[in-house]
Amino acid sequence: MRPPDPPGGSPRPDDTATARRGRRSGTPGSREDILDAARMLFAEHGFEGTSMRQVARAAGVDPGMIHHFFTGKDELFALSVELPADPEQVLAGVAEADPATRAELIVRTVLRLWESPAQAGLLAFLRGTIGSKAKTALLREMVARRVISRIMASVPGNPDEVALRGSLVATQVVGLMMVRYVVRLEPLASAEPEDVVRLVAPSVQRYLTGPLA
Repeated sequence: MRPPDPPGGSPRPDDTATARRGRRSGTPGSREDILDAARMLFAEHGFEGTSMRQVARAAGVDPGMIHHFFTGKDELFALSVELPADPEQVLAGVAEADPATRAELIVRTVLRLWESPAQAGLLAFLRGTIGSKAKTALLREMVARRVISRIMASVPGNPDEVALRGSLVATQVVGLMMVRYVVRLEPLASAEPEDVVRLVAPSVQRYLTGPLA
């Protein structure tokens, strides 16, 4: 049976300890509201162009609430622009495809990902890394280890040649993402996905397996 509270309404010591250990009060879901607002703002303005006050205003919370959940803008950025899709899942099947005809699958996979609800997070990820040596280094390592390695699996050639081909494929894929979804240069930005595949895949295929002049 629970003992009565001490006279005067003061909380019992065990209640105080429990309150300290428990989560501080806050609007239910406000952490996700903050992350959603941060994703939107980082996608629109990049890391440097987004302030904590802007995030708080967009999320409809007091700025102090952000510090309740996050240590600062770096942590908020890291959590809000986590890749919204696992590269291994996105690229499932690419490594097993015939290198001689793999390019169309690569381009379709890229377009399918960018045309999905993950686009805002991907935009924030790209814009947030541009201009930051630390974030660019992490992005480079992630792309090399988890993306290019799968795209180039079983492509014939010595290691140096395969690495060069992988870098050249990346120029096409990253260029496509930047021009179509970040810069939004017309008419590519509004082109039908199948038209993009038809126009871009031959260049990707040449870098994969064609002759390198």
